[in-house]
Amino acid sequence: MEKISRQPFGEGEGELVILHYSKPLPMRLDRWLVSQRKEQSRASIQRFISEGLVQVNGKEGKAKTPLRNGDEIHIWLPPPEPLPYLKPEPIELNVIYEDQYLIVINKQAGLAVHPAPGNKFGTLVNGLLHHCSDLPGISGKLRPGIVHRLDKDTTGCIVVAKTQEALVNLQNQIQTRVATREYLAVVHGVPKGDKGTIIGDIGRHPIDRKKYAVVTDDSGRHACTHWELKERFGDYSLLSFKLDTGRTHQIRVHCAHSGHPILGDQTYSRCKKLPINLAGQALHAFQLGLQHPKTNKNMIFKAPLPHSFEKLLKLLRTI
Repeated sequence: MEKISRQPFGEGEGELVILHYSKPLPMRLDRWLVSQRKEQSRASIQRFISEGLVQVNGKEGKAKTPLRNGDEIHIWLPPPEPLPYLKPEPIELNVIYEDQYLIVINKQAGLAVHPAPGNKFGTLVNGLLHHCSDLPGISGKLRPGIVHRLDKDTTGCIVVAKTQEALVNLQNQIQTRVATREYLAVVHGVPKGDKGTIIGDIGRHPIDRKKYAVVTDDSGRHACTHWELKERFGDYSLLSFKLDTGRTHQIRVHCAHSGHPILGDQTYSRCKKLPINLAGQALHAFQLGLQHPKTNKNMIFKAPLPHSFEKLLKLLRTI
């Protein structure tokens, strides 16, 4: 088989990192690098190894290469991937908190988080690039610094990392549920009881592939949503939600599946008649808890309800 030649190791643009292994017992190369390079994700480490960008004592390393006391490891870090059409745009951002490691935004309705093939401009990422000029070096691709997402028409707290180390740390907090996310939503109908849990695997809708649904085959991923009743308004209810998982459209899909779709949800609700006109669905990420990626300090951020959400609640309380 023909071997594809690649640029000599360590030449051209990029950064050479030199590490030394000093443990008495052997350890796999990939596992040790993950423990040492907190600023890189596990997937990035594995990609560097598979692309021949890691050497052990001058020889190309493999994931299973055993490291022994005294080994010298070289990692060649290529420059960030180019962002072909991602441009800074002066988009107004409601900043709740910011330091040199992270920024927390109260996202408005109608603002997509990152570019997609049919939505290349006017996203939160475009606005962040204008606000934080160093974000292009974070994670490459078209989602620099994005830790988690909110749907385009969902409002509220979203955290964005400003360094690669902070990105990996915060993403791990989301995955291990160290970070907490709480939401408020107005739904159709009144659920039975004051609180409960919705468990249902979420996957692509079997007919409409642009939508998601609770599925029973192997195509879905486990999803768990906890809810609590806050107020009743005749044919409507105000619920709070906490997530154990973070699947695409999770709260919206679980609410619709339980028979209580969110007001204003044009995708998952058949109820077109609304008390007032809404900019998006009545779903708001009102609180975000996390540990600061540098200091480990516990932090709680709260996003005030949008004016339209407040107006909706005021109207429903008069019904």
